[in-house]
Amino acid sequence: MITRIVNGICYSPEPLGQTNLLVAGRQIAALGEQAELEGSIVQTVDASDCYVVPGLVDSLAHIIGGGGEGGFRSRTSELKVTDAIEAGVTTLVGVLGTDAVTRTLTNLLAKAHALDEEGLTCYCHTGSYQVPAYTLMGDLLQDLVLIDKFIGVGEVAIADHRSSQPTVQELARLASQARVGGMLSGKAGIVSVHVGPSPEGITQLLQVASTTDIPITQFYPTHMNRNQALLQMGFDYVRQGGYIDLTTSTTAQDLAQGEIKCADALLQAVKAGVNLQQVTFSSDANASLPMFDAQNNFVGLGEGRIASLYEEMTDAIRLGVPVQDALRVVTANPARILKLPHKGQLQVGADADLLLIDKNTLQLKAVMAKGRWLFSDGRVAVQRSSLFF
Repeated sequence: MITRIVNGICYSPEPLGQTNLLVAGRQIAALGEQAELEGSIVQTVDASDCYVVPGLVDSLAHIIGGGGEGGFRSRTSELKVTDAIEAGVTTLVGVLGTDAVTRTLTNLLAKAHALDEEGLTCYCHTGSYQVPAYTLMGDLLQDLVLIDKFIGVGEVAIADHRSSQPTVQELARLASQARVGGMLSGKAGIVSVHVGPSPEGITQLLQVASTTDIPITQFYPTHMNRNQALLQMGFDYVRQGGYIDLTTSTTAQDLAQGEIKCADALLQAVKAGVNLQQVTFSSDANASLPMFDAQNNFVGLGEGRIASLYEEMTDAIRLGVPVQDALRVVTANPARILKLPHKGQLQVGADADLLLIDKNTLQLKAVMAKGRWLFSDGRVAVQRSSLFF
């Protein structure tokens, strides 16, 4: 089937204006004047009053669940494919969290393949919160080079009482392995870093960059909107050439304790003149979001929501952030940082992952992934239950 989408306002995420788009198979075949194919095998979709944009790229999701810091009963649930589709997420990266004992890399890989089979594109990171990192084959290099779905390492925890308290030397060694593994396999080899609430923040990452040959871009620190001080540290990190990731899943207690909503943080970045090409959002979907008192005693638990990625992107637009800037942090930027050249953009040859969004209400109207409609008219086309009788 060939699909022709007409009369939509397209963002690549750069604005393309009202532009027609042609999808053949799983790829975008033509844009603009070249997308004028007619015939009985062509499905024409009228996207009047809609933005046509790339599918969202979620660079950090706990696809097999996380936790739980409150004991076994606090383990969070696996990601449902329908939740991702309804949130407009067409590409995502699965990671382990605090628990790399009852949540394993084999489980992570199996879930990634399942999400692929259900129509999405899913990659994974090897490793874990802990250093030395948990691996499948006993070595980070082998995991990255020999296992296709592993594109990076993490999320490795720093500045957090739950971390393994890694030294600067240990982080440098881990980053060097990830870098070489990425070079040998043609992957990003990025190191996703969970940054906790401790005041030192990303100081260790800066020390690695200043005392070794490892570039600052080898690290991809997340949760950088945890508080205002860390956000400002992140803006300075960007000015030095680094990437930062902001987490869209927040709880009421997080906000009460000073966490900055992603939409507000992005508006701050725009006003501060920060290079938005180096900023991303991720959902932290299905993560355990533990709450601790002043003595770090566990007092409660929330769960990350993949829907928050779309919500914060649209909230940023409502706050006045230009559409293309709100889009780039959830599409082109993470795709570029993760070296996924066929994702996050509307361009000829890219995967046909795209969303139709009502330009007046910003409501999600339809989702296409790899050339297949997975969501339209409020209904999801993929139902896992259809496999069982």
